[in-house]
Amino acid sequence: MKRQVLVVGLGRFGSAVARTLYQLGHEVLAVDSDGRRVQELADEVTHAVQADGTDQEAMAQLGVADFDAAVVAIGSDLRQSILTTLTLRELRSKYIIGKAASDQHARILERIGADRVVFPERETGLRLAHTFAARFVIDYMDLGSGYGIANTKPPEHFVGETLEELDLRERYGLTLIAVTHGREVTLHPRRDQRVSPGDLLVVAGRDEDLERLKG
Repeated sequence: MKRQVLVVGLGRFGSAVARTLYQLGHEVLAVDSDGRRVQELADEVTHAVQADGTDQEAMAQLGVADFDAAVVAIGSDLRQSILTTLTLRELRSKYIIGKAASDQHARILERIGADRVVFPERETGLRLAHTFAARFVIDYMDLGSGYGIANTKPPEHFVGETLEELDLRERYGLTLIAVTHGREVTLHPRRDQRVSPGDLLVVAGRDEDLERLKG
């Protein structure tokens, strides 16, 4: 479903969010007080505007209440982040996502009206740490309490085996969600499907079991 999204703050995180949302087919209004950042992104989003996210009149003129969601992608400037979030809430933004740099920052954003708070740096660090812990893990999403979903490169001895022969649930305690090969994705693959060179396995389970894949 096509949505209208406002992104305030066009640093590396905000620019990446705005650009990707636009590429996915959504309408994106990108806003930053720095004209250079606005100009750099102008051709990669629906609209890019130079404005101060804390300026209530300016944001009202942009019609922020009409957007399906607003992303406050300001992490380093605590005051700017808080005031922008507060401005959007006062202007009745429907759904606000805030970028936080610390737990205290997150608590403040939640108290003043952010519907969701994200920690991009922390989440990236967590994924990277898990790729070191389990050398076959390419990407990782934390599910909490020692569980995660991982995109894994199967060990060499998996290649040529069927999924039934591998029996990941019995041998490793892992649930196979999908098999990917390049841009091709097979959800809930058949048990007689063989693992081919270049395949990636998307599995869910305990962190300790994910690490056992190296064995």
